[in-house]
Amino acid sequence: MSGTAAPERGQAGEGDKRRQILEGARQVFMASGFDGASMGEIAKAAGVSKGTLYVYFDSKEALFEALTIEAKSGLAEALFSLDEADPDVPAVLTRLGLSYLIMMSRPEHVSIIRMVIGACEKFPRFGQAFYEAGPACGTGRLKAYLDAQVAAGRLRAADTELAARHFLHLCQAGMLTRLLFNAGEAPGEAEIRHRVTEAVRVFFAGYGPAA
Repeated sequence: MSGTAAPERGQAGEGDKRRQILEGARQVFMASGFDGASMGEIAKAAGVSKGTLYVYFDSKEALFEALTIEAKSGLAEALFSLDEADPDVPAVLTRLGLSYLIMMSRPEHVSIIRMVIGACEKFPRFGQAFYEAGPACGTGRLKAYLDAQVAAGRLRAADTELAARHFLHLCQAGMLTRLLFNAGEAPGEAEIRHRVTEAVRVFFAGYGPAA
């Protein structure tokens, strides 16, 4: 990634300091948006000097990009750790769907998406980086699991990348759009379970093994 200037990895405390800066940046960006945030405000929120801040990130753009990539890649890694050897496909998809909707509906996650959308017209690489670290990564991991299930005969042969996208969209089915536009409250446990149950049912109607 261009624009960062982190110290050498061997320095003690480098990782902690970087996380401290990213947390301060998260607070400022969430409160002020990309355009409204300044490096001075971020340094103050992170409890570091501006000089220290610029050692780790040489521009606001580099800091914003690092923050959004870290947030989304961490989410994808946590949610899409799927065991390809697990033969209980409905159970695996149900667990994934529940975790996915819980995370996607969190106010801080919705705010991050809004921030990236607001900034990516001016800085298209933000949107590309966010997409690759999150949605594309998650879809790729789910595709790998579906590929293994097709090979084992538990699902019918299909375009598994498209199937992975289908399942995730079946789960959220307009929920994220509603939240992005602040057009309703986050779903409760009952709604999330209903959405996932129906997503699994419809997914298997289309991709379940042939009788």
